[in-house]
Amino acid sequence: MSTVTLPADPEADPRVRAVFDDIRATRKTDYVNNLWRALAFDPALLEQTWADVKRLMAAPTLLDPLTKEMVYIAVSIANACSYCVHSHTAAARAKGMTDAQHAELLAIVALAAKTNHLANGLQLPVDAAFDRGA
Repeated sequence: MSTVTLPADPEADPRVRAVFDDIRATRKTDYVNNLWRALAFDPALLEQTWADVKRLMAAPTLLDPLTKEMVYIAVSIANACSYCVHSHTAAARAKGMTDAQHAELLAIVALAAKTNHLANGLQLPVDAAFDRGA
């Protein structure tokens, strides 16, 4: 259940409609997912969040689109965001992620979690070779 009341007709607000239209155009779809619909309760937050997503996820950058989605999946797993795990796994599959790549990604996430917990539990000093400030 949402923590905000979803607007009954979010596109009645011209700011929301403009963002939703841009989402549709950018993603070449008529579908606007629940994250954007929920953010419509605050048009300024919706606009800012979409601008960030569009700049980093929808525009060409140094990382290819599939890599970006796989990073997003890994961070979403670490942050325990079920919605984003599902959303970005679907997006990664649409961008060509195979079952084998997904399995490897999950193995890497699990390994990172394990070694992160070990290093944290051991309270290890950072090696000088890893510290750019040293």
